[in-house]
Amino acid sequence: MITENLAETLLLERLEVNLFRGVTSDNSPGRIFGGQVIGQSLLAAYETVEDRICHSLHCYFIRPGDPTVPIIFEVDRSRDGGSFTTRRVIAIQHGQQIFNLAASFMAHEEGYEHQAPMPAAAPWDDLPDEAEMQKEAMKNAPEEAKRWLSRPRPIEMRSVDARSYFQAGEAKDPESQSWIRCREPIGADQHMHQVILAYASDMNLLSTAMRPHRVHWQTPGFQSASLDHAMWFHKPINFNDWHLYAQDSPSASGGRGFIRGSIFASDGTLVASVAQEGLMRMRKPKA
Repeated sequence: MITENLAETLLLERLEVNLFRGVTSDNSPGRIFGGQVIGQSLLAAYETVEDRICHSLHCYFIRPGDPTVPIIFEVDRSRDGGSFTTRRVIAIQHGQQIFNLAASFMAHEEGYEHQAPMPAAAPWDDLPDEAEMQKEAMKNAPEEAKRWLSRPRPIEMRSVDARSYFQAGEAKDPESQSWIRCREPIGADQHMHQVILAYASDMNLLSTAMRPHRVHWQTPGFQSASLDHAMWFHKPINFNDWHLYAQDSPSASGGRGFIRGSIFASDGTLVASVAQEGLMRMRKPKA
């Protein structure tokens, strides 16, 4: 199985005080995985923040990323307040914005607590590794799909009803559950656990919104792309351990699908929440 160490792959080179450069895995097919740009943008913001932890981020995907050239990350130190630190990050390629992110940071603080319960889910060790399932899917897949399926798999994923991610099959409810964790050790830095969880948070969201409509990534004429992404961190994370990623899509309309995600540690602690809207469009055949 081809993997990569995300703690190393996502690292940035500082070019100036607020300017950083990141690279993409050589195995990336066609365009950059959105989670990579989210993770590296958050890491760039962290390079300008001291003694505070990210509690939320909001971002827009503007243009497809080019995996053959580096990405430049420009950080705007928007505010250093008494309680909150705010940063804006612009990701640039070929002189144009491909992505932007706003993130807020604060020091740990005790306060009121409640959370939604973790939904019932099949145990991770009862489910197959999706990377192994993809080896079977690659045998008869189109060449474009083979390039996508053969990319590194740094996040281990075991999904309930994973078959729906590779072929349309019957229409199903817009809900999904996956167990996820980082394959390679991350270390003790809580910043990197957040960065790598942010990378993983972009996985399978649009697939959940596709389920009722019997379409998938390789359906002829189907066009999809992440448009925006938001994430809230509620608790400290140990992403070397298994987490349940429960997703649902309450709405699709106007060529877009909306998806919500809740990420739970295996002990039931809700560690993060996610929301995303993505393009879901069937292109009309040319006359």
